[in-house]
Amino acid sequence: MMPADFDIAGKGDAVRLRLTGDWTTGGLGRAAGRLDAALAGATRVDLDIDGLGHLDTAGALVLVRASRCSIPAEAWTSRPEAGRIYAMVQRLGCEDRAPPRKSDPITRSFARIGQGVIDAGREAMLSLAFLGRLIVAIGAMLRRPGRIRWPAWVSQTERAGLDALPIVALTSFFIGAVVAFIGADLLDNFGAAVFTVELIVISVLREFAVVITAVLLAGRSASAFAAEVGAMRMNQEVDAMRVMGVDPFQALVIPRLAALLLMMPLLTFAAMVAGLFGGLLVCWTQLNLGPAFFLERIVLTSNVANHLVVGLSKAPVFAIGVAAIGCRQGMAVAGDVESLGRRVTAAVVQAIFAIILLDAVFALMFLELNY
Repeated sequence: MMPADFDIAGKGDAVRLRLTGDWTTGGLGRAAGRLDAALAGATRVDLDIDGLGHLDTAGALVLVRASRCSIPAEAWTSRPEAGRIYAMVQRLGCEDRAPPRKSDPITRSFARIGQGVIDAGREAMLSLAFLGRLIVAIGAMLRRPGRIRWPAWVSQTERAGLDALPIVALTSFFIGAVVAFIGADLLDNFGAAVFTVELIVISVLREFAVVITAVLLAGRSASAFAAEVGAMRMNQEVDAMRVMGVDPFQALVIPRLAALLLMMPLLTFAAMVAGLFGGLLVCWTQLNLGPAFFLERIVLTSNVANHLVVGLSKAPVFAIGVAAIGCRQGMAVAGDVESLGRRVTAAVVQAIFAIILLDAVFALMFLELNY
């Protein structure tokens, strides 16, 4: 490699620049600084490239900056390949571009709202497509039951259900205790502390047990589903499944959906028992209402079977929502870690939002049914 060098003939505005050596990244050396000083004040630069070796974009950029874009295109006639490199760099370095105009805050606010609406519509379309593919996969599984992956079903049932039992029971126990504390304090002011039992039974059986269970599984299972499936998407394991003829929905989505669908009612019932036990302890210690009296009041509570049915009927719907959202976000993960983090967060947020929305729908439905 010949080091870059130059000679300058002439003085004043018009000079003749003779290039020698390789004007490349490795050959420039100190030539760039010397050329800037030598061409200061020159408005026209005639070029002699007979001694020029190699030229790359780094050398072309030095020439563009030192000559301030005053080298004519005709100077590169004998070296058209070098002329193309110089013309590309000159076009990028010398064209005047007006800075992008920044829109006003009101326009930006409406643009963000519009982009949010577009993103919401895109997410809705992708969710409907996911639902359609899930229905097709379930239909194919029902037509060929022998292809069901029972080990995956059992494994997901244990991880999503049995492993979640301690935290669900403990949380529901404290929720029942808190409801009992609040009810005992308020109702005692009216001399109706005995109705604390009814308050605990109705609130725990009808709402708190199933909602708390679903929210805990949204934070625990929906995030795990999104992370597991998303990591497989990042590692191209899902694509490998398709290449091998394995349906990712039957191998990844359906076992997780079936696990939550089976375990959510059982976990909800366990949460009901734990919540009632927490309320029983508070009533026993704060109101001196013994366990026998507490159980008797539960039996005598009107429509206690209806409250139990209402709570348990919500569990399968919540389970489908949590599992489908977690797997949907996992399937949407791109090839980077940032996308995985966004999708895991979206899975938890959307699952909790879906639980609250579905619970409101159930409340309105049972209100209209007077059930």
